[in-house]
Amino acid sequence: MILIDPELEPHPAPASAAAEQTAASGPLRNLRLPSTRTLTRFLAKAKAAVRLRGQVTVLLTTDRQIRRLNRRFRGKDKPTDVLSFPATPLQNAKPAERVAGDLAISVPTARRQAAELGHSLAVEIKVLILHGLLHLAGCDHETDSGQMRRRERNLRARLGLPQGLIERVSKQARPKVRPTVGGTP
Repeated sequence: MILIDPELEPHPAPASAAAEQTAASGPLRNLRLPSTRTLTRFLAKAKAAVRLRGQVTVLLTTDRQIRRLNRRFRGKDKPTDVLSFPATPLQNAKPAERVAGDLAISVPTARRQAAELGHSLAVEIKVLILHGLLHLAGCDHETDSGQMRRRERNLRARLGLPQGLIERVSKQARPKVRPTVGGTP
């Protein structure tokens, strides 16, 4: 299920009237919030690929709200792109009643990341959904030895998605090596 925070602006505001004219067909169009129908179809497809059973609710929200959630549940007072909240399994739940957990995605952060990476907001939200689903399935890239990164990479290829979050962070964390002349830096 996809939920949209009522405080969320579904479309980016153009900087000027000229930008407004090109928004319908230009870069801003790619930064518009995709339909809940599109995201619901992707969620079902990604859940099947991850082999995650149970209902998943995805909240599309603001930086302010995700910052509150991040502070409350992770002790980090800053916005982030996606948060995962695995459900506590109910022992007597029927298969149709199972809940896998919830995801919260900051649309403004996803919009900035999409613009920086040169793809649509829809693609970025799908990347974040997949990443969150892997966390709901029990994967944790912060404590494993690369298993989640490999699994995410394989699933992104199957689902036709670009580079994932773990790879982006890995590339940013690598030290930049300057070419040297004469063998010394």
